[in-house]
Amino acid sequence: MPKALPRTVLSDTDAHARPGRSLDWRKKMSDHVAYALLVYTGLQIFVTMSLLKTGNGSSLPYLGLVFLIVAIIPACRMLEGRWDRLTDGQAANPELFDAFRKDCAALWLCAIGLPFVLTAGYKGLEALF
Repeated sequence: MPKALPRTVLSDTDAHARPGRSLDWRKKMSDHVAYALLVYTGLQIFVTMSLLKTGNGSSLPYLGLVFLIVAIIPACRMLEGRWDRLTDGQAANPELFDAFRKDCAALWLCAIGLPFVLTAGYKGLEALF
C-alpha cells in the first residue's frame, strides 16, 4: 500500500510547501473562480459604462449580461467542476500544481481579457450596422 501524501500547502506563487496547512486544490480553484467572476463583472461594467458615456451602444449592457449568464458562468462552473470531482487524496496531491496553474492562467486571462474583447466586438458590430 502506498504511503499517504503529506498534507501541506503550496502557495499560489511558488511550489514551496508551508507546513501546518492542508492542500486542497478544490478549494483553491473555487476561490479563483469566485474572484475571477467578480473581476470579470467589474471590468465588464467599467468598460461598458465607459463606452456608454460616449453615447454609443445602448444595448451593450444587456448583451454583456446575456453573455455572462449564457457563456461565462457555465464555463466557470465546468472548470470548477473538474477540480471539484477530485477525491480527498487527489485534492492534496502536490503533483497537480502545474495543471492548477495552467487552469488558473486560462481563467484569469479570460476574466481580464474578455470584457475588452467583447466591447471591441460590440463596437465592431455597431460600426457595421
